[in-house]
Amino acid sequence: MSLEEYLKGRGAQKNVHNRFLQHVYELRDDFLEFCRIEDEEVDHNKTAYIPIFPKTIVNKVTSPDVGMEYSMNPYQGCEHGCIYCYARNTHEFWGYSAGLDFERKILVKKAAPQLLEEKLRNKRWKAATIIMSGNTDCYQPAEKKFEITRRCLEVFLKYRHPVGIITKNALILRDLDVLKQLNEHRLVAVNVSITSLSEKTRRLLEPRTATIKRRLQTVKILSENGIPVNAMLAPMIPGINSHELLKLAETVADHGASSFGFTVVRLNGAIGQIFTDWIKKALPDRAEKVLHLIQDCHGGSINDSRFGIRSRGEGKVAEQVHEMARLARQRYFADKTFPKLRTDLHEQYKSGQMKLF
Repeated sequence: MSLEEYLKGRGAQKNVHNRFLQHVYELRDDFLEFCRIEDEEVDHNKTAYIPIFPKTIVNKVTSPDVGMEYSMNPYQGCEHGCIYCYARNTHEFWGYSAGLDFERKILVKKAAPQLLEEKLRNKRWKAATIIMSGNTDCYQPAEKKFEITRRCLEVFLKYRHPVGIITKNALILRDLDVLKQLNEHRLVAVNVSITSLSEKTRRLLEPRTATIKRRLQTVKILSENGIPVNAMLAPMIPGINSHELLKLAETVADHGASSFGFTVVRLNGAIGQIFTDWIKKALPDRAEKVLHLIQDCHGGSINDSRFGIRSRGEGKVAEQVHEMARLARQRYFADKTFPKLRTDLHEQYKSGQMKLF
């Protein structure tokens, strides 16, 4: 594929069929030709922000191997454009494609702070850590415009409620003031996603994310301010970044991370088609090798839906990744611990005992 044909600045290179839709609507060639004749540019690469109005914002996580009880997402869809993102499939529930639509059509929940406050004020709610970005990044580019995540953090602070954050954007440092206040009461922990030390790899896998240098700086600044950071070295993609795991772990440890986690890539649902199309265009010389290595991790398939196994993988390739992780923890994290957040302060707040603070 020529450089002109490759869609720069995006992960997915096309839209794929939404399995929930009976009909597919596409721009016809004659319309595109009309635009060229009339000298009108068809901007296929522009992001649209679409307001939506959910009735609730906090979601109960029922999957037993995800590692969180509750999540909330101020945005649906993500402009970061990570080609492997498991959240792509959720865009189909909104009537969009998991491909380019996921990156171009960002659904914005402006009422998220109010909905969160209603949840935390509910007498039946029992405090448990709520993870921001359980699905899509709460610090994606849209946050710079809408500041929904910041206002949600202020709600968590007001109600002395624990919150976890998952992000790969240095924009989180904008809210360092609120994060420091939350951390004074042991109410916040941050997961920073770092998948490679190579900018070339980062630009291919995650075209609109913060640079690796900025992410490492983010880990360092958060850690220097006492805010616990877990580095998410995920996903590990054999043939692309899995060989970096040991060096990644050493680097994030040097920058202050308290722990790290990882997953073995799986290409569930529409992501399989999107990733396969992408890698044949972006990395044609090793596309088949990488796809076969991924299959080796999942019993011959690029997808795996088995709880407990789907994110770990199995087989010799996955075992090598797990062995590197074991060595990394032994070498670089033996004396590090990741703290548990407090839930008791929220109960005291509701009972009127916050005067103690």
